[in-house]
Amino acid sequence: MSARTAVVAGLGSIGTRHARILAELGLAVSTVSRRGGGDHRSIGEALSRGQVDYVVIATETARHVDALRELAEADFRGTVLVEKPLLARPEPLPALPFAKLFVAYNLRFHPVMAALARRLEGRSAITVSAYVGQDIRDWRPGRDHRDTASSTIAAGGGVLRDLSHELDYLLWLFGPWQRVAALGGASGARDLEVDDHLALLMEMERAQVVQVHLDYLDRAGLRRIRINLADETIEADLVGGALIVNGTATPYASERDASYRAMHQAALSGSAPVCSLAEGIAVMDLIGASERALHSKSWIFA
Repeated sequence: MSARTAVVAGLGSIGTRHARILAELGLAVSTVSRRGGGDHRSIGEALSRGQVDYVVIATETARHVDALRELAEADFRGTVLVEKPLLARPEPLPALPFAKLFVAYNLRFHPVMAALARRLEGRSAITVSAYVGQDIRDWRPGRDHRDTASSTIAAGGGVLRDLSHELDYLLWLFGPWQRVAALGGASGARDLEVDDHLALLMEMERAQVVQVHLDYLDRAGLRRIRINLADETIEADLVGGALIVNGTATPYASERDASYRAMHQAALSGSAPVCSLAEGIAVMDLIGASERALHSKSWIFA
């Protein structure tokens, strides 16, 4: 890890976490916030103050492309990490001069997910069921959930984007999607304009049937993937911290910042399994196809 200086753009809860973790890793960190409270008001201002090796974009999803353009216009040549998802909607990116660009799908670095990836070793699955449910009212204590970026279309909110970890890890583990159908929408239960629940049915390169459930509603909170292969059943419980194979559980301890710390270290060294730009674009492609499937009430083929 040769980087010594970092800029974090965006000082919401996730940007504040990135800044703290990078400082703990020994980097000199400065922050950018257009609302004030940061060290700088713009990325250009931050870059003008001296050498910067690493930039983390943690603004609202809808502003990611603006931040990327600002970095490109400043001819930044270091490493960039963009919070997930890469963009609010699929769109062409400007020419990017960066040495490397990654997307912050830190769930790849959760010890249970890492153990699952080792267990699968590229094998094909028969059925896969992925479930994530988290009550959006519990995400940011002390804030009205309706006033957060997650709650509006303009800011890039909604379950497909906020909970796109599931789409990323499914593509990572099982290869490209081949067709997708979708049901769900805005239930009204959380008084949001964005989709608060969605179910996808997919066929993927290495999985015959894939079901994905995403919601802002689950009062208990659950994140789990269950896989049937020809010779074994595997369940990864990311909240409970266990990999369960044919009913036998192996616990994996993980403190809250561990996956973020490991992701930053991988991004700074350019090592697997950090999510690449191409992989981040593939997630955006699946988000776009899922929305087309939802609105057309039909299968969308890759």
